[in-house]
Amino acid sequence: MATGTKTNERPGTRAVVRYARVSASKARPLLDEIRGQSVGGAAEFLAFSERAVARVIGRCLDSAVANAVNNVAIPADELYVSACFADEGPTLQRWRPRARGRATRIRKRTCHITVIVGRYEEDELTAIRAREAGRARPVDSPEEPTIDRRRGLRARARDKKEADPEGQAASEEDAVENEAGEDKAEREAG
Repeated sequence: MATGTKTNERPGTRAVVRYARVSASKARPLLDEIRGQSVGGAAEFLAFSERAVARVIGRCLDSAVANAVNNVAIPADELYVSACFADEGPTLQRWRPRARGRATRIRKRTCHITVIVGRYEEDELTAIRAREAGRARPVDSPEEPTIDRRRGLRARARDKKEADPEGQAASEEDAVENEAGEDKAEREAG
């Protein structure tokens, strides 16, 4: 006999999508990726996945989170994907005509996708909150300057010019000389 927890006895809040029109073998790699992740990380992974089944799994995950929030009153930021699996559903059989009066079978497979979310343990929650608190420091902190990446190279160059006005004059003179040299080269070539 098999040992361990049965599928229907796993703790946590679940959501099930039945008869999803995708094969279980296509759903399982994505489910393997999100298993054990926080709900936010799993939702982000599914949102940027290029596979079509990611949308179905994402909706199932959203449903499981909504079930946990509404039925058990657990905040969404304390949840993680504790278990997820895809079982095979019934296969729809269609027929395609072939040469010499034969026909071949087309198998349109279905699956049942189950996502179970659970609450982090207290020690894991404190560790996650401490990690997030350490990451969320102010941008203008005096002990460690940081560069806002959205500003880009032009903003950093502008800041340099404001800090060093003599360097600005030199760079403007170089730019004027380069333009004059390019114009002269075009006139000689043309």
